[in-house]
Amino acid sequence: MPPRTTAAVIDRFNHAFAHHEPDALDDLVGEGCVMEAIQPAPDGERYEGRDACLAFWRALAADRTTQFTTEDVAVAGDRATIRWRYRFGDDPSASVRGVNLMRVEGGRIVEALGYSKTAGEVPLAAEAGGGE
Repeated sequence: MPPRTTAAVIDRFNHAFAHHEPDALDDLVGEGCVMEAIQPAPDGERYEGRDACLAFWRALAADRTTQFTTEDVAVAGDRATIRWRYRFGDDPSASVRGVNLMRVEGGRIVEALGYSKTAGEVPLAAEAGGGE
């Protein structure tokens, strides 16, 4: 398999969430991955290692009661910024906007730092799974 660019990895990552395909994440996460979720404030929970990051993301991608929409992606070398909207709950206006600052090495995600515009708690599927 030819090396994957940062843009290609991030595109596949976003596709997995938009289309609720958690299995698509399996070969996108590096062994030493570090991820910081958007909650709890002020710093978010930190997940270290491929298994921990993958478990969190798989639960989030599998949750069909929520929807991620990618608003913008900017890629520069091994870094990417993803601006997104996350919709949840029964109210169509229930959503939060945020960004993920990503780093890719060797065709795999090794760092993902999440930040959001929210004053309170946002229900995440990963919370139910033990866990962005």
